[in-house]
Amino acid sequence: MSRKYIFVTGGVMSGIGKGITTASILRILKAKGHRATAMKIDPYVNVDAGTMNPVEHGEVFVTDDGAECDQDIGNYERFSEESITEKNYMTTGKVYQTVINKERNLKYGGKCVEVVPHIPNEVISRIKKAGETTNSDFVLIEIGGTIGEYQNLLFLEAARMMHLKNPNDVLVVLVSYLPVPKTIGEMKTKPTQSASRLLNEAGIRPDIIVGRSSSPIDEVRKKKISTFCNIDTKDVISAPDTDSIYDVPLLLNKEKIGERILKKLNVREKRNQKGLYDWEKFVQRSKKAKKKIKIALVGKYFETGDFVLTDSYISVIEAIKHACWKMGCKEEISWLSSEKYEKDNKLVKELSLYDGVVIPGGFGARGAEGKIKAIKYCREKKVPFLGLCFGMQLAVIEYARNVCGLNGASSLEINEKTKYPVISIMKSQKEVLKKQNYGGTMRLGAYSCQLKNNTVSRKAYKKSLISERHRHRFEVNNDFRKLLEENGLVIAGTNPQLDLVEIVEIKKHPFFVGVQFHPEFKSKVLTGHPLFIEFIRKAVK
Repeated sequence: MSRKYIFVTGGVMSGIGKGITTASILRILKAKGHRATAMKIDPYVNVDAGTMNPVEHGEVFVTDDGAECDQDIGNYERFSEESITEKNYMTTGKVYQTVINKERNLKYGGKCVEVVPHIPNEVISRIKKAGETTNSDFVLIEIGGTIGEYQNLLFLEAARMMHLKNPNDVLVVLVSYLPVPKTIGEMKTKPTQSASRLLNEAGIRPDIIVGRSSSPIDEVRKKKISTFCNIDTKDVISAPDTDSIYDVPLLLNKEKIGERILKKLNVREKRNQKGLYDWEKFVQRSKKAKKKIKIALVGKYFETGDFVLTDSYISVIEAIKHACWKMGCKEEISWLSSEKYEKDNKLVKELSLYDGVVIPGGFGARGAEGKIKAIKYCREKKVPFLGLCFGMQLAVIEYARNVCGLNGASSLEINEKTKYPVISIMKSQKEVLKKQNYGGTMRLGAYSCQLKNNTVSRKAYKKSLISERHRHRFEVNNDFRKLLEENGLVIAGTNPQLDLVEIVEIKKHPFFVGVQFHPEFKSKVLTGHPLFIEFIRKAVK
Protein backbone atom coordinates (compact mmCIF):
# COMPACT_ATOMS: atom_id res chain seq x y z
CA MET A 1 0.00 0.00 0.00
CA SER A 2 1.05 3.63 -0.34
CA ARG A 3 2.44 5.23 2.82
CA LYS A 4 -0.19 6.96 4.96
CA TYR A 5 0.26 10.22 6.88
CA ILE A 6 -1.74 11.22 9.96
CA PHE A 7 -1.47 14.81 11.19
CA VAL A 8 -2.39 15.42 14.85
CA THR A 9 -3.31 19.03 15.64
CA GLY A 10 -4.53 20.73 18.80
CA GLY A 11 -7.42 23.05 19.46
CA VAL A 12 -8.54 25.45 22.24
CA MET A 13 -5.39 25.21 24.40
CA SER A 14 -2.05 23.46 24.68
CA GLY A 15 -1.26 20.70 27.15
CA ILE A 16 -4.46 18.72 26.57
CA GLY A 17 -2.72 15.55 25.42
CA LYS A 18 -1.79 15.71 21.73
CA GLY A 19 1.45 13.89 22.45
CA ILE A 20 -0.21 11.07 24.40
CA THR A 21 -2.96 10.84 21.76
CA THR A 22 -0.32 10.55 19.03
CA ALA A 23 1.64 7.94 21.02
CA SER A 24 -1.58 6.00 21.70
CA ILE A 25 -2.62 5.93 18.03
CA LEU A 26 0.93 4.79 17.23
CA ARG A 27 0.57 1.92 19.72
CA ILE A 28 -2.87 0.96 18.36
CA LEU A 29 -1.68 0.86 14.73
CA LYS A 30 1.32 -1.27 15.72
CA ALA A 31 -1.01 -3.57 17.67
CA LYS A 32 -2.97 -4.04 14.46
CA GLY A 33 0.18 -5.32 12.75
CA HIS A 34 1.28 -2.18 10.89
CA ARG A 35 4.69 -0.53 10.85
CA ALA A 36 4.24 2.97 12.24
CA THR A 37 6.39 5.85 13.42
CA ALA A 38 5.67 9.26 14.95
CA MET A 39 7.35 12.63 14.62
CA LYS A 40 7.01 15.99 16.35
CA ILE A 41 6.99 19.47 14.85
CA ASP A 42 7.81 22.25 17.31
CA PRO A 43 6.96 25.80 16.19
CA TYR A 44 9.99 27.30 17.96
CA VAL A 45 12.74 29.17 16.10
CA ASN A 46 15.20 27.22 18.29
CA VAL A 47 17.06 24.72 16.13
CA ASP A 48 16.41 22.02 18.76
CA ALA A 49 15.16 21.71 22.34
CA GLY A 50 18.68 21.65 23.83
CA THR A 51 18.85 25.36 24.63
CA MET A 52 15.36 25.60 26.14
CA ASN A 53 14.77 26.09 29.87
CA PRO A 54 13.28 22.84 31.27
CA VAL A 55 11.03 24.81 33.65
CA GLU A 56 9.42 26.56 30.69
CA HIS A 57 9.49 23.81 28.08
CA GLY A 58 9.83 20.57 30.05
CA GLU A 59 12.43 17.85 29.73
CA VAL A 60 14.95 17.71 26.91
CA PHE A 61 14.77 14.14 25.58
CA VAL A 62 17.85 12.70 23.84
CA THR A 63 17.79 10.03 21.13
CA ASP A 64 20.42 7.38 20.37
CA ASP A 65 21.82 9.51 17.56
CA GLY A 66 22.19 12.53 19.83
CA ALA A 67 19.20 14.70 18.89
CA GLU A 68 17.93 16.97 21.68
CA CYS A 69 14.16 16.78 21.35
CA ASP A 70 10.84 17.70 22.88
CA GLN A 71 9.60 15.35 25.63
CA ASP A 72 6.88 13.97 23.32
CA ILE A 73 9.57 11.99 21.49
CA GLY A 74 10.09 10.20 24.81
CA ASN A 75 6.41 9.25 24.91
CA TYR A 76 6.59 7.94 21.34
CA GLU A 77 9.53 5.73 22.29
CA ARG A 78 7.95 4.49 25.52
CA PHE A 79 4.63 3.66 23.86
CA SER A 80 6.10 2.09 20.71
CA GLU A 81 8.95 0.25 22.49
CA GLU A 82 11.23 1.42 19.66
CA SER A 83 14.06 3.96 19.33
CA ILE A 84 13.34 7.11 17.34
CA THR A 85 15.93 9.13 15.43
CA GLU A 86 16.61 12.83 14.86
CA LYS A 87 14.73 12.59 11.56
CA ASN A 88 11.51 12.37 13.58
CA TYR A 89 11.91 15.82 15.12
CA MET A 90 11.87 19.25 13.54
CA THR A 91 11.50 22.85 14.63
CA THR A 92 10.83 26.07 12.74
CA GLY A 93 14.47 26.99 13.34
CA LYS A 94 15.77 23.72 11.90
CA VAL A 95 13.55 24.02 8.80
CA TYR A 96 14.57 27.62 8.09
CA GLN A 97 18.23 26.82 8.76
CA THR A 98 18.11 24.00 6.18
CA VAL A 99 16.38 26.16 3.55
CA ILE A 100 18.85 29.02 4.05
CA ASN A 101 21.82 26.63 3.82
CA LYS A 102 20.40 25.18 0.59
CA GLU A 103 19.97 28.67 -0.83
CA ARG A 104 23.55 29.59 0.09
CA ASN A 105 24.74 26.44 -1.71
CA LEU A 106 22.67 27.21 -4.86
CA LYS A 107 20.49 24.14 -4.34
CA TYR A 108 17.48 26.09 -5.65
CA GLY A 109 19.22 26.86 -8.96
CA GLY A 110 19.06 30.63 -8.62
CA LYS A 111 15.31 30.79 -7.95
CA CYS A 112 13.78 33.39 -5.67
CA VAL A 113 13.43 31.41 -2.40
CA GLU A 114 10.13 32.23 -0.69
CA VAL A 115 8.42 31.28 2.55
CA VAL A 116 5.70 29.57 0.51
CA PRO A 117 6.21 27.09 -1.06
CA HIS A 118 9.84 26.44 -0.05
CA ILE A 119 9.34 26.20 3.74
CA PRO A 120 6.29 23.84 3.52
CA ASN A 121 8.14 21.82 0.86
CA GLU A 122 11.07 21.34 3.25
CA VAL A 123 8.62 20.24 5.97
CA ILE A 124 7.04 17.73 3.56
CA SER A 125 10.47 16.46 2.55
CA ARG A 126 11.37 15.81 6.19
CA ILE A 127 8.06 14.05 6.86
CA LYS A 128 8.56 11.74 3.88
CA LYS A 129 12.17 11.06 4.83
CA ALA A 130 11.07 9.92 8.31
CA GLY A 131 8.68 7.43 6.71
CA GLU A 132 11.31 6.16 4.27
CA THR A 133 14.03 5.80 6.91
CA THR A 134 11.79 3.71 9.19
CA ASN A 135 10.05 1.92 6.30
CA SER A 136 6.72 2.67 7.98
CA ASP A 137 3.19 2.09 6.70
CA PHE A 138 2.00 5.04 8.79
CA VAL A 139 3.72 8.29 9.76
CA LEU A 140 2.05 10.26 12.55
CA ILE A 141 2.95 13.96 12.65
CA GLU A 142 2.14 15.92 15.79
CA ILE A 143 2.07 19.68 15.25
CA GLY A 144 2.96 21.44 18.52
CA GLY A 145 0.87 24.21 20.03
CA THR A 146 -2.63 24.90 18.77
CA ILE A 147 -4.19 25.71 15.43
CA GLY A 148 -4.75 29.41 14.89
CA GLU A 149 -1.31 30.28 16.24
CA TYR A 150 0.64 32.27 13.67
CA GLN A 151 3.77 30.12 13.97
CA ASN A 152 1.86 26.95 12.99
CA LEU A 153 0.48 28.22 9.68
CA LEU A 154 3.37 26.90 7.58
CA PHE A 155 3.08 23.42 9.07
CA LEU A 156 -0.67 23.37 8.45
CA GLU A 157 0.09 24.52 4.91
CA ALA A 158 2.38 21.49 4.51
CA ALA A 159 -0.49 19.24 5.65
CA ARG A 160 -2.88 20.97 3.22
CA MET A 161 -0.45 20.55 0.31
CA MET A 162 0.08 16.86 1.08
CA HIS A 163 -3.67 16.26 1.33
CA LEU A 164 -4.32 18.12 -1.92
CA LYS A 165 -1.81 15.98 -3.80
CA ASN A 166 -2.76 12.61 -2.22
CA PRO A 167 -6.16 12.94 -0.52
CA ASN A 168 -6.44 9.17 0.04
CA ASP A 169 -3.17 9.01 1.94
CA VAL A 170 -3.52 11.91 4.40
CA LEU A 171 -5.75 12.13 7.47
CA VAL A 172 -6.10 14.92 10.05
CA VAL A 173 -6.92 14.40 13.72
CA LEU A 174 -7.98 17.38 15.84
CA VAL A 175 -7.46 16.98 19.59
CA SER A 176 -9.67 19.56 21.24
CA TYR A 177 -10.90 20.51 24.70
CA LEU A 178 -14.51 20.45 25.90
CA PRO A 179 -14.77 22.41 29.17
CA VAL A 180 -17.40 21.83 31.84
CA PRO A 181 -17.66 25.23 33.64
CA LYS A 182 -18.64 24.78 37.30
CA THR A 183 -21.13 27.64 37.20
CA ILE A 184 -22.92 26.06 34.23
CA GLY A 185 -22.45 22.35 34.89
CA GLU A 186 -22.73 21.45 31.22
CA MET A 187 -20.08 20.27 28.74
CA LYS A 188 -19.61 23.00 26.13
CA THR A 189 -18.78 22.23 22.49
CA LYS A 190 -18.38 25.80 21.20
CA PRO A 191 -14.56 25.98 21.76
CA THR A 192 -14.16 22.80 19.69
CA GLN A 193 -16.45 24.18 16.98
CA SER A 194 -14.25 27.30 16.86
CA ALA A 195 -11.08 25.17 16.66
CA SER A 196 -12.57 23.20 13.76
CA ARG A 197 -13.42 26.44 11.92
CA LEU A 198 -9.85 27.70 12.41
CA LEU A 199 -8.60 24.48 10.83
CA ASN A 200 -11.02 25.02 7.94
CA GLU A 201 -9.57 28.51 7.43
CA ALA A 202 -6.18 26.85 6.88
CA GLY A 203 -7.78 24.79 4.10
CA ILE A 204 -8.04 21.62 6.19
CA ARG A 205 -11.07 19.71 7.44
CA PRO A 206 -10.57 17.41 10.45
CA ASP A 207 -11.33 13.76 9.69
CA ILE A 208 -11.46 12.76 13.35
CA ILE A 209 -12.01 14.89 16.46
CA VAL A 210 -10.67 13.59 19.78
CA GLY A 211 -12.60 15.38 22.50
CA ARG A 212 -10.64 15.84 25.74
CA SER A 213 -12.66 16.55 28.84
CA SER A 214 -13.03 15.76 32.51
CA SER A 215 -15.76 13.23 31.73
CA PRO A 216 -16.88 11.13 28.72
CA ILE A 217 -18.64 12.90 25.85
CA ASP A 218 -22.31 11.92 25.65
CA GLU A 219 -24.22 11.24 22.42
CA VAL A 220 -25.91 14.66 22.50
CA ARG A 221 -22.55 16.43 22.47
CA LYS A 222 -21.17 14.04 19.83
CA LYS A 223 -24.08 14.82 17.50
CA LYS A 224 -23.60 18.53 18.07
CA ILE A 225 -19.89 18.34 17.15
CA SER A 226 -20.80 16.15 14.18
CA THR A 227 -23.31 18.70 12.89
CA PHE A 228 -21.24 21.84 13.32
CA CYS A 229 -17.84 20.36 12.41
CA ASN A 230 -19.12 18.42 9.39
CA ILE A 231 -17.92 14.95 10.41
CA ASP A 232 -19.58 11.59 11.15
CA THR A 233 -20.68 11.03 14.75
CA LYS A 234 -18.50 7.90 14.79
CA ASP A 235 -15.51 10.15 14.15
CA VAL A 236 -16.03 12.07 17.38
CA ILE A 237 -13.84 10.19 19.85
CA SER A 238 -14.39 10.61 23.57
CA ALA A 239 -11.15 10.93 25.58
CA PRO A 240 -11.96 11.76 29.21
CA ASP A 241 -9.33 12.23 31.92
CA THR A 242 -7.76 8.98 33.11
CA ASP A 243 -5.80 7.87 36.18
CA SER A 244 -2.79 7.08 34.01
CA ILE A 245 -1.55 8.02 30.53
CA TYR A 246 -1.18 4.29 29.89
CA ASP A 247 -4.98 3.94 30.00
CA VAL A 248 -5.30 6.13 26.91
CA PRO A 249 -4.49 3.52 24.20
CA LEU A 250 -7.10 1.20 25.72
CA LEU A 251 -9.64 4.01 25.97
CA LEU A 252 -9.13 5.17 22.37
CA ASN A 253 -9.15 1.57 21.16
CA LYS A 254 -12.52 1.06 22.85
CA GLU A 255 -13.77 4.11 20.95
CA LYS A 256 -12.61 2.30 17.75
CA ILE A 257 -10.27 5.08 16.63
CA GLY A 258 -8.00 2.49 14.98
CA GLU A 259 -10.86 1.06 12.90
CA ARG A 260 -11.98 4.55 11.85
CA ILE A 261 -8.45 5.48 10.73
CA LEU A 262 -7.98 2.28 8.72
CA LYS A 263 -11.39 2.63 7.08
CA LYS A 264 -10.83 6.25 6.09
CA LEU A 265 -7.40 5.46 4.63
CA ASN A 266 -8.72 2.30 2.96
CA VAL A 267 -6.31 -0.02 4.79
CA ARG A 268 -7.18 -3.55 5.85
CA GLU A 269 -6.56 -4.70 9.39
CA LYS A 270 -4.05 -7.53 9.54
CA ARG A 271 -5.34 -10.79 10.96
CA ASN A 272 -4.02 -12.87 13.88
CA GLN A 273 -2.59 -9.95 15.81
CA LYS A 274 -2.22 -9.96 19.60
CA GLY A 275 -3.70 -6.48 19.70
CA LEU A 276 -3.32 -4.64 22.99
CA TYR A 277 -3.37 -7.79 25.14
CA ASP A 278 0.10 -7.26 26.64
CA TRP A 279 -0.61 -3.57 27.18
CA GLU A 280 -3.89 -4.26 28.98
CA LYS A 281 -2.20 -6.89 31.13
CA PHE A 282 0.48 -4.37 32.10
CA VAL A 283 -2.10 -1.66 32.95
CA GLN A 284 -4.08 -4.08 35.11
CA ARG A 285 -0.90 -5.09 36.92
CA SER A 286 -0.14 -1.45 37.70
CA LYS A 287 -3.60 -0.92 39.13
CA LYS A 288 -3.49 -4.04 41.32
CA ALA A 289 -0.22 -2.98 42.97
CA LYS A 290 -0.90 -2.30 46.66
CA LYS A 291 2.49 -1.98 48.40
CA LYS A 292 3.57 1.68 48.34
CA ILE A 293 7.20 2.65 47.79
CA LYS A 294 8.16 6.18 48.80
CA ILE A 295 10.71 7.71 46.43
CA ALA A 296 12.22 11.17 46.93
CA LEU A 297 13.24 13.12 43.84
CA VAL A 298 15.72 15.80 44.93
CA GLY A 299 16.09 18.50 42.27
CA LYS A 300 15.57 22.12 41.34
CA TYR A 301 13.72 22.20 38.00
CA PHE A 302 10.18 21.68 39.28
CA GLU A 303 9.38 24.91 41.08
CA THR A 304 7.59 27.57 39.06
CA GLY A 305 5.91 30.11 41.32
CA ASP A 306 3.31 28.37 43.47
CA PHE A 307 3.17 25.33 41.18
CA VAL A 308 5.15 22.12 40.73
CA LEU A 309 6.20 21.34 37.16
CA THR A 310 6.90 17.61 36.89
CA ASP A 311 7.56 17.79 33.13
CA SER A 312 11.21 18.71 33.80
CA TYR A 313 11.85 15.12 34.90
CA ILE A 314 9.11 13.28 33.02
CA SER A 315 11.34 10.39 31.82
CA VAL A 316 12.69 9.83 35.35
CA ILE A 317 9.16 9.71 36.73
CA GLU A 318 7.97 7.26 34.08
CA ALA A 319 11.05 5.05 34.55
CA ILE A 320 10.31 4.88 38.29
CA LYS A 321 6.70 3.93 37.52
CA HIS A 322 7.70 1.22 35.03
CA ALA A 323 10.11 -0.32 37.55
CA CYS A 324 7.63 -0.16 40.44
CA TRP A 325 4.88 -1.81 38.43
CA LYS A 326 7.31 -4.46 37.25
CA MET A 327 8.09 -5.18 40.92
CA GLY A 328 4.39 -5.22 41.82
CA CYS A 329 4.42 -2.07 43.93
CA LYS A 330 2.97 1.44 43.72
CA GLU A 331 5.18 4.51 43.47
CA GLU A 332 4.71 7.49 45.77
CA ILE A 333 7.00 10.24 44.48
CA SER A 334 7.80 13.37 46.49
CA TRP A 335 9.45 16.50 45.08
CA LEU A 336 12.13 17.80 47.43
CA SER A 337 13.94 21.06 46.72
CA SER A 338 17.72 20.81 47.07
CA GLU A 339 17.89 24.58 47.65
CA LYS A 340 16.00 24.18 50.94
CA TYR A 341 18.71 21.83 52.23
CA GLU A 342 21.29 24.57 51.63
CA LYS A 343 19.35 26.92 53.92
CA ASP A 344 18.59 24.41 56.69
CA ASN A 345 20.93 21.47 57.46
CA LYS A 346 18.31 19.70 59.57
CA LEU A 347 15.85 19.32 56.71
CA VAL A 348 17.94 16.61 55.02
CA LYS A 349 16.90 14.19 57.80
CA GLU A 350 13.50 13.91 56.12
CA LEU A 351 15.15 11.51 53.65
CA SER A 352 14.93 8.82 56.36
CA LEU A 353 11.19 8.70 55.62
CA TYR A 354 11.82 7.42 52.08
CA ASP A 355 12.57 3.99 50.66
CA GLY A 356 14.85 5.44 47.98
CA VAL A 357 16.29 8.72 46.73
CA VAL A 358 16.91 9.79 43.12
CA ILE A 359 19.02 12.81 42.20
CA PRO A 360 18.44 13.53 38.50
CA GLY A 361 20.44 15.52 35.96
CA GLY A 362 20.87 19.28 35.99
CA PHE A 363 23.27 22.10 35.34
CA GLY A 364 24.96 24.86 37.33
CA ALA A 365 25.80 25.66 40.95
CA ARG A 366 22.30 26.51 42.17
CA GLY A 367 21.08 23.80 44.53
CA ALA A 368 24.23 21.67 44.08
CA GLU A 369 25.38 21.87 47.71
CA GLY A 370 21.91 20.83 48.85
CA LYS A 371 22.11 17.75 46.63
CA ILE A 372 25.55 16.93 48.03
CA LYS A 373 24.09 17.01 51.55
CA ALA A 374 21.32 14.64 50.43
CA ILE A 375 23.89 12.26 48.90
CA LYS A 376 25.99 12.27 52.09
CA TYR A 377 22.92 11.41 54.12
CA CYS A 378 22.00 8.51 51.77
CA ARG A 379 25.56 7.16 51.85
CA GLU A 380 25.90 7.28 55.63
CA LYS A 381 22.36 6.21 56.56
CA LYS A 382 22.21 3.41 53.94
CA VAL A 383 19.24 4.87 52.03
CA PRO A 384 19.03 3.40 48.46
CA PHE A 385 20.40 6.06 46.13
CA LEU A 386 20.43 6.50 42.34
CA GLY A 387 22.33 9.45 40.87
CA LEU A 388 21.76 10.38 37.23
CA CYS A 389 24.32 12.40 35.23
CA PHE A 390 24.86 15.51 37.42
CA GLY A 391 23.62 13.41 40.35
CA MET A 392 26.50 10.98 39.75
CA GLN A 393 29.04 13.81 39.51
CA LEU A 394 27.86 15.24 42.83
CA ALA A 395 28.17 11.76 44.40
CA VAL A 396 31.83 11.69 43.33
CA ILE A 397 32.35 15.18 44.78
CA GLU A 398 30.73 14.15 48.08
CA TYR A 399 32.93 11.04 48.29
CA ALA A 400 36.07 13.00 47.47
CA ARG A 401 35.32 15.54 50.21
CA ASN A 402 34.07 13.32 53.01
CA VAL A 403 35.85 10.00 52.43
CA CYS A 404 39.04 10.91 50.55
CA GLY A 405 39.66 14.04 52.61
CA LEU A 406 39.82 16.43 49.63
CA ASN A 407 38.23 19.43 51.35
CA GLY A 408 36.70 21.80 48.84
CA ALA A 409 36.64 19.21 46.05
CA SER A 410 34.19 20.28 43.38
CA SER A 411 33.36 20.45 39.69
CA LEU A 412 34.78 23.11 37.40
CA GLU A 413 31.17 23.76 36.42
CA ILE A 414 30.42 24.80 40.00
CA ASN A 415 33.74 26.29 41.10
CA GLU A 416 36.39 27.17 38.52
CA LYS A 417 38.96 27.87 41.26
CA THR A 418 38.62 24.59 43.17
CA LYS A 419 41.89 23.00 44.32
CA TYR A 420 40.51 19.53 43.61
CA PRO A 421 38.52 19.47 40.33
CA VAL A 422 37.33 15.85 40.63
CA ILE A 423 34.79 16.70 37.91
CA SER A 424 36.39 18.41 34.93
CA ILE A 425 35.42 19.49 31.45
CA MET A 426 36.40 17.34 28.46
CA LYS A 427 39.20 18.82 26.34
CA SER A 428 36.98 18.78 23.26
CA GLN A 429 34.37 20.80 25.13
CA LYS A 430 36.84 23.55 26.16
CA GLU A 431 37.16 24.72 22.57
CA VAL A 432 33.39 24.65 22.15
CA LEU A 433 32.85 26.90 25.18
CA LYS A 434 35.56 29.31 24.06
CA LYS A 435 33.59 29.89 20.87
CA GLN A 436 30.32 30.09 22.85
CA ASN A 437 28.90 27.40 20.60
CA TYR A 438 26.44 25.83 23.06
CA GLY A 439 23.70 24.25 20.94
CA GLY A 440 24.05 20.53 20.20
CA THR A 441 27.70 20.39 21.29
CA MET A 442 27.63 18.32 24.50
CA ARG A 443 28.49 14.62 24.63
CA LEU A 444 25.16 13.56 23.19
CA GLY A 445 23.49 10.28 22.31
CA ALA A 446 24.41 6.63 22.82
CA TYR A 447 27.86 5.57 24.03
CA SER A 448 29.02 2.11 25.05
CA CYS A 449 29.89 1.20 28.64
CA GLN A 450 31.97 -1.79 29.78
CA LEU A 451 30.70 -3.12 33.11
CA LYS A 452 32.96 -4.49 35.81
CA ASN A 453 32.25 -8.00 37.12
CA ASN A 454 30.80 -8.48 40.61
CA THR A 455 29.13 -5.07 40.68
CA VAL A 456 25.51 -4.07 41.29
CA SER A 457 25.29 -2.66 37.75
CA ARG A 458 26.65 -5.84 36.15
CA LYS A 459 24.07 -7.87 38.09
CA ALA A 460 21.26 -5.52 37.06
CA TYR A 461 22.05 -5.43 33.33
CA LYS A 462 22.95 -9.15 33.13
CA LYS A 463 25.57 -8.39 30.46
CA SER A 464 29.03 -6.85 30.31
CA LEU A 465 28.67 -4.28 27.50
CA ILE A 466 25.77 -1.83 27.41
CA SER A 467 24.80 1.30 25.49
CA GLU A 468 23.25 4.33 27.17
CA ARG A 469 22.43 7.94 26.23
CA HIS A 470 24.37 10.99 27.37
CA ARG A 471 23.87 14.74 27.63
CA HIS A 472 26.68 16.57 29.44
CA ARG A 473 29.99 18.43 29.09
CA PHE A 474 31.75 17.48 32.32
CA GLU A 475 33.32 14.13 33.31
CA VAL A 476 34.99 12.44 36.26
CA ASN A 477 38.60 13.68 36.22
CA ASN A 478 40.84 10.66 35.57
CA ASP A 479 43.65 12.39 37.53
CA PHE A 480 41.72 11.60 40.73
CA ARG A 481 40.49 8.15 39.69
CA LYS A 482 43.22 6.16 41.46
CA LEU A 483 42.74 8.06 44.73
CA LEU A 484 38.98 7.56 44.64
CA GLU A 485 39.35 3.81 44.02
CA GLU A 486 41.98 3.44 46.76
CA ASN A 487 39.46 4.93 49.18
CA GLY A 488 36.75 2.44 48.24
CA LEU A 489 34.79 4.05 45.39
CA VAL A 490 34.01 1.36 42.83
CA ILE A 491 34.37 2.35 39.18
CA ALA A 492 31.72 -0.09 37.95
CA GLY A 493 31.53 1.04 34.32
CA THR A 494 33.76 2.86 31.84
CA ASN A 495 33.55 3.94 28.22
CA PRO A 496 36.12 1.75 26.39
CA GLN A 497 36.75 4.24 23.56
CA LEU A 498 37.37 7.37 25.63
CA ASP A 499 38.36 5.75 28.96
CA LEU A 500 35.78 7.81 30.83
CA VAL A 501 34.02 6.87 34.06
CA GLU A 502 30.38 5.95 33.40
CA ILE A 503 29.24 4.28 36.65
CA VAL A 504 30.32 4.55 40.30
CA GLU A 505 29.15 2.41 43.20
CA ILE A 506 29.80 1.94 46.91
CA LYS A 507 30.16 -1.46 48.58
CA LYS A 508 28.41 -2.47 51.82
CA HIS A 509 25.39 -0.37 50.93
CA PRO A 510 21.88 -1.57 49.95
CA PHE A 511 22.09 0.37 46.66
CA PHE A 512 24.36 3.32 45.94
CA VAL A 513 24.84 3.81 42.19
CA GLY A 514 25.69 6.91 40.18
CA VAL A 515 25.65 6.89 36.37
CA GLN A 516 27.04 9.51 33.99
CA PHE A 517 24.32 8.73 31.45
CA HIS A 518 20.51 8.99 31.43
CA PRO A 519 19.06 5.46 31.77
CA GLU A 520 15.56 6.95 32.07
CA PHE A 521 15.56 7.71 28.34
CA LYS A 522 15.63 3.99 27.51
CA SER A 523 12.94 2.78 29.92
CA LYS A 524 10.01 1.29 28.00
CA VAL A 525 6.49 0.68 29.27
CA LEU A 526 6.35 -3.12 29.14
CA THR A 527 9.98 -3.86 29.96
CA GLY A 528 11.19 -1.03 32.21
CA HIS A 529 14.92 -0.37 32.67
CA PRO A 530 17.23 -2.83 34.49
CA LEU A 531 18.93 -0.19 36.63
CA PHE A 532 15.66 1.34 37.81
CA ILE A 533 14.24 -2.13 38.43
CA GLU A 534 17.24 -3.06 40.60
CA PHE A 535 16.96 0.27 42.46
CA ILE A 536 13.26 -0.34 43.21
CA ARG A 537 14.00 -3.97 44.16
CA LYS A 538 16.37 -2.71 46.88
CA ALA A 539 13.94 0.05 47.89
CA VAL A 540 11.23 -2.59 48.41
CA LYS A 541 13.56 -4.49 50.76
